[in-house]
Amino acid sequence: MTGTAKTEEKEFLKMFKMPVIEVPTNLPNIRVDLPIQAFATLRGKWQYVREEVESMFQLGRPVLVGTTSVESSEYLSDLLKSRNIPHNVLNARPKYAAREAEIIAQAGRKHAITISTNMAGRGTDIILGGNPKMLAKEIVEDNVLPFLSHDTPDVETEGESTSHKGLSKIKLGPSSLALLAKAAIMAKYVHKSESNEWSFQKAKSAVMESIEMSNTIGLEKLQERVAEVTEMYPLCDAIALAYATVLKDCEIHCFDEGAEVKTLGGLHVIGTSLHESRRIDNQLRGRAGRQGDPGSTRFMVSLQDEMFRKFNLDTEWAVRLISRITDGEDIAIESNAVVKQLLGLQINAEKYYFGIRKNLVEFDEVLEVQRKHIYSLRQVILSGDSESCSEQIFQYMQAVVDEIILGNVDPQKPPKTWDLAKLLDELASLGGNLLTETFKETQEEDLQSSLEQILRYGSVEVDNFVLPNMPVPPNSFRGIRKRTSSAMRWFAMCVDDTSKKGRYTNIVNLLRKYFGDFLIATYLEVLQESRHHDAYIRGIEREALLKTLDMLWKDHLVNMNKLSSAVNVRSFGHRNPLEEYKIDGCRFFISMLSATRRLTVEALLRYWSSPMESEEIFNTADQ
Repeated sequence: MTGTAKTEEKEFLKMFKMPVIEVPTNLPNIRVDLPIQAFATLRGKWQYVREEVESMFQLGRPVLVGTTSVESSEYLSDLLKSRNIPHNVLNARPKYAAREAEIIAQAGRKHAITISTNMAGRGTDIILGGNPKMLAKEIVEDNVLPFLSHDTPDVETEGESTSHKGLSKIKLGPSSLALLAKAAIMAKYVHKSESNEWSFQKAKSAVMESIEMSNTIGLEKLQERVAEVTEMYPLCDAIALAYATVLKDCEIHCFDEGAEVKTLGGLHVIGTSLHESRRIDNQLRGRAGRQGDPGSTRFMVSLQDEMFRKFNLDTEWAVRLISRITDGEDIAIESNAVVKQLLGLQINAEKYYFGIRKNLVEFDEVLEVQRKHIYSLRQVILSGDSESCSEQIFQYMQAVVDEIILGNVDPQKPPKTWDLAKLLDELASLGGNLLTETFKETQEEDLQSSLEQILRYGSVEVDNFVLPNMPVPPNSFRGIRKRTSSAMRWFAMCVDDTSKKGRYTNIVNLLRKYFGDFLIATYLEVLQESRHHDAYIRGIEREALLKTLDMLWKDHLVNMNKLSSAVNVRSFGHRNPLEEYKIDGCRFFISMLSATRRLTVEALLRYWSSPMESEEIFNTADQ
């Protein structure tokens, strides 16, 4: 739920497939939105803002002035100081932000003037007459803190004290004054009785805890609790009781003052510039007319405002139009033609930023698909059982073998044209010492003659398949699960539609099966000879999978970020940057998965052949 989504209805529907439903207000909205006033110069605009604030101050109406920057808020503050108009400033500077709740609490009081940079997300309503809880808290702090701590509050962390000039003084009853005096005396006693000096922050925390206790327990239970104590009750009870009593007086005062402010017209909101989104302007407008209260809003804009300069408004046209209407450039204009032009520019600014957000979402959708795949893979590794982890390793090994074989053979050409020597070298180097010893005496001619024999025979027995004149794989496929796993890998090769097809596809698949089974069988044999417990072996496998995946995924994110910036240049070549990002991003992702499989397999094979060599791989992955 949000109060300002209606202007962004099309974006919600187009980008997120979410319709916007407008809920009627709890009470009828009687706020008066006055016409926008346009000025040719900044000087004229700020002059009128100051005059309108001064006139409202004379009437006693509370005023909220919204600005678009810290500099603008402080410039207006200086103008009001020159006219001796008391006010409070609320912007991003720490000395103001620390007192945010207190400033907002009294922004609805009679004669209150508040200058704020942005009213979105403040989290506090402006209540006509003031917020009694915040005012009561401020009164208790002013009466107790000076006796608990002699430290001077840090302006940068605690903020400057809020201005009370021009505001009516809250009348406290005799009981409130007595309890405040008692709490102050007890605070002074506690301060003197303790050897260590209380810091201002510690004293403020103690007061806040007492106020929170008072809000939780209530006045009647606090009185009963104090009445049961025959001796002097604790300081926290004294502060809590004083706060609860003062709160009653503040509620009466705020109610009476709020009724008086309503008769004057309620809160008056002044916008000093149009924002780049109507939604933000509506958030400022919505501060007036809360819960059926009266109120009014007025926006004043200048053709020299930052938004108009940023989007290259034809200010000369507007100035000429204004000069026809009035003789002075500093005179306010409420012409429909000028206002319509300015609002049209604001809508164009919204469309511009919508295009940027849409572009970001579309680019992120490409990465989101990859992100889901990686996270689901990590989840399988982390939460899967030992069998699923081993099966993942076997699939990696088969995939790595397939990439080596398919990179050196062509199923559309006869085996005598294949680069079998390079194929054997890559396979031997893959497993370190495990496969080097096995294939060190195997020559290219041996593999070539094996393939020729298979071509002559025409058919072979797939179960326990061995290439003629080639080393026999270890007999490690014992048990129904391992034999089933081997059969499933062979079935996946036969139905693989992603690899290149040709006359010699069956020979290529037999090569893939032989070397894949050989690698997996060798790995299983080494595991059996290690005599390590299965839990230890699965831990090593899981660590290798996660370390390589996480390391390469982080590198991939960096590369994708660089790619998103680089593809924009390709628009000069009349190419769609989004399509280029999708194509290259997919290529990067496939390469990353391939590298993940290769590094994982190398790390595991070298771990069992040479643990120290594998540690170097893991350390490289960490770096």
